[in-house]
Amino acid sequence: MINIYEVVETNEMIEKENLDVRTITLGISLMDCISSDLEQLCANIYNKIYDTAKDLVKTGDQISREFGIPIVNKRISVTPIALVGGAACKKPEDFAQIAKTLDKVAKEVGVNFIGGYSALVSKGMTEADRLLIESIPMALSSTDVVCSSINVGSTKTGINMDAVRLMGTIVKKTAEATKESDSLGCAKLVIFCNAPDDNPFMAGAFHGVTEADKIINVGVSGPGVVKTALEKVRGENFEVLCETIKKTAFKVTRVGQLVAQEASKRLGVPFGIIDLSLAPTPAIGDSVADILHEIGVEHAGAPGTTAALALLNDQVKKGGVMASSYVGGLSGAFIPVSEDQGMINAVEAGALTLEKLEAMTCVCSVGLDMIAIPGDTKDTTIAGIIADEMAIGMINQKTTAVRLIPVIGKGVGETVEFGGLLGYAPIMPVNQFSCDEFVNRGGRIPAPVHSFKN
Repeated sequence: MINIYEVVETNEMIEKENLDVRTITLGISLMDCISSDLEQLCANIYNKIYDTAKDLVKTGDQISREFGIPIVNKRISVTPIALVGGAACKKPEDFAQIAKTLDKVAKEVGVNFIGGYSALVSKGMTEADRLLIESIPMALSSTDVVCSSINVGSTKTGINMDAVRLMGTIVKKTAEATKESDSLGCAKLVIFCNAPDDNPFMAGAFHGVTEADKIINVGVSGPGVVKTALEKVRGENFEVLCETIKKTAFKVTRVGQLVAQEASKRLGVPFGIIDLSLAPTPAIGDSVADILHEIGVEHAGAPGTTAALALLNDQVKKGGVMASSYVGGLSGAFIPVSEDQGMINAVEAGALTLEKLEAMTCVCSVGLDMIAIPGDTKDTTIAGIIADEMAIGMINQKTTAVRLIPVIGKGVGETVEFGGLLGYAPIMPVNQFSCDEFVNRGGRIPAPVHSFKN
C-alpha cells in the first residue's frame, strides 16, 4: 500500500509538476467473437466490448476523484483485428466495417481511443493481414477514435520488407484520405518492430494473444516531476543525477501501481502491467526535451543528447522496477515532436533533425513519433525511414516504431495544428536522395545472428 508520506508527496507532484496517470487501458480478447458471418462478427464484437468496458470510464473517474490523481485517458485495446476478422472479411471494405463497429462501441462506453486495428506481419502476411492493411486509409478516414498498428519486424524473425514497402504506400494513402484534417489519420497509425502485447499507449496498443481474456494495463507519466527534481541538483555529478531520476521514477510508478490495483479491484479485471514511459504533453513543463535541457544540453539534438537520453531512460526503468513487480509495455521515454513543446522548440531552433531523432531512438522508446513531414514525400522514402527504424529495433532487441504524418499540401517551414494531446508540429525536412531500389527489392531482411538463442 502507498503510505501517508507518499500521499503528501503525490499531492505536491500533481499540483505543481504535472504528474498524472496518462491512461487506464482495458485489454479485451475478441477471440471468442470470431464468426464467418460479418454481421454476426460485428455484433459479437460490439456486445463483448460493451459488456466488458461499460463501467471503465465511470470507475476511472471515481478513482481520480477519491485519490485526487488525474487520470487523463481511459482506453480499450483489443485482439489484432486481422486475426479476428479473417474468416468473415473477403475485401478491405469488410474490415473497414469492423473499424466502424469499434468506433461506435468505443464512443458508446466513452473511452478516448480504441486500439487493435492491427496486423502482426513480421515474417509474412496472410490474406487477412493484407486486406486489413489495405483497408487502413478507409478505416481511419471513416472513424474518429480507432487506432491502427502494424508490426513488420522483430529480433526473432527479421524485417518483412514487403510489409515495410506496403506501409510506405498506406501511410501516404491515409494522409490523402484525411487531408481535410491535415492528414490526421496518420497520427492514429504506427508501424512497429518488436511490438509488445501489453502496451497501454496509443496508437500502438493491442491486446496480445498471450494475454488473459481481459486485463488492466496502466501507463504513468511525469516528465514535469523528473524535471523539477533535477532542478534541485543542478551542477551535481552523474551519480547524484542518476539517483535523483531513479528515486523520482519510483514515486511516479507507485502512483500508477495504486491506480492499477484500485481499477483492477473495482472492475473485477486482473491487473496486467505498469508502463513506465515518460509521456510528454504540449503543456509547458511537461516535456522530455526539458529534462534533457536540465541534464545539461542547450536543446534536444545538441551533442550529448543521445547520452543524456540513454541515462534518463535507464534510470527511469531502474526506479520503476523497484516500485512494481509487473512492469511492461514500452517503459521508456517518448520523444514525439508534436506532443512535446521542448522538442518543437528544438526543431524550430535548428538543433533537432530527423536524423538526430533516429539516433536518439537507439536508446529510448518508442521511435520516430508524431513527426510531420512534407506532404509530397514519396511513399518509397517513407518506407525507407520505416526500414531504418525497424533495423534499430531488430538489432538492439528493443521496441521501435514510426508514426510519420506526411501533411498533404504543406511543406518545410509550415506548421500543422492537431489539437489536444497531439499538439502542433513544424514540418520537418526529409532527405531527398532515393532509396527506391532498396525498398523495391521485396522479401525479408533476415533476423540478426544474436536472435538464435534456442
